[in-house]
Amino acid sequence: MSHLTVPGASLYYEVTGSGPVLLMIAGGTDDARDYADVAPLLADAYTVVTYDCRGNSRSHPDDPSLDVPVEVHADDAHRLLLAVGEDPAFVFGNSSGAQIGLALTATNPGGVHTVVAHEPPAAKLLPDGDPRRELPEEVYDLYRQYGAGPAISALAAGTGLAGGPAPESPQAAERMQDKLARMGDNVEFFLAHTALQFTTFLPDIARLGAASSRVVVAVGEGSAGQFAHDAGLALAGRLGTKTEPFPGGHSAPVTHPTAFARKLREVLRV
Repeated sequence: MSHLTVPGASLYYEVTGSGPVLLMIAGGTDDARDYADVAPLLADAYTVVTYDCRGNSRSHPDDPSLDVPVEVHADDAHRLLLAVGEDPAFVFGNSSGAQIGLALTATNPGGVHTVVAHEPPAAKLLPDGDPRRELPEEVYDLYRQYGAGPAISALAAGTGLAGGPAPESPQAAERMQDKLARMGDNVEFFLAHTALQFTTFLPDIARLGAASSRVVVAVGEGSAGQFAHDAGLALAGRLGTKTEPFPGGHSAPVTHPTAFARKLREVLRV
């Protein structure tokens, strides 16, 4: 466990295991603890690096009044990879963490061997006429006018994240409750400074297609029809690839850590 000083922030990160580096990026209001049950299952084959993204939990921005573009998050991830000393690395990102991983790969393809982007919530990838394309701005406007409660309710309804597959074990169910509790600690910064940035960010299809890095778009087996699942399908279509189905839904690393880790190991071995 340590902290890395980057321009404008201090990043909390953890390292476990040995072998090639696998950077795991949590999404939204989440942090490194999303991978607490996954990292030990991969540590025999990878040096697993997890961290709290800028503005979440233990990673503190110098000026918390500033918005954080996806490009800044990608630069943070790049600096973290340089700090742990392995290049190129494997990268997994969930939700907005997938957006970070895609931006990192597009701008630093030589530093990424494989990126697995699990359900990136890129609204602008959805087809013209899909009302969910406007969801990011609607949620942000609700937040500015009425606060976090109505905004989160609209986000949950619009993305279809309410419910989802049941956790694979009682321990996973407890982790999910912990995750929801952490959401309360990070939600104000998320809604004010990062949610709109993440959901309106459009991955650079041309750079990703031309990169030497392997790009894998993953979707949950239990999240069909949801906002981020459909955005993942659209991204794969733009890249001319097929999606890789993972056990569980949008929060699979927390709700299905054992099955998720097994699948991720298979995908990274290819």
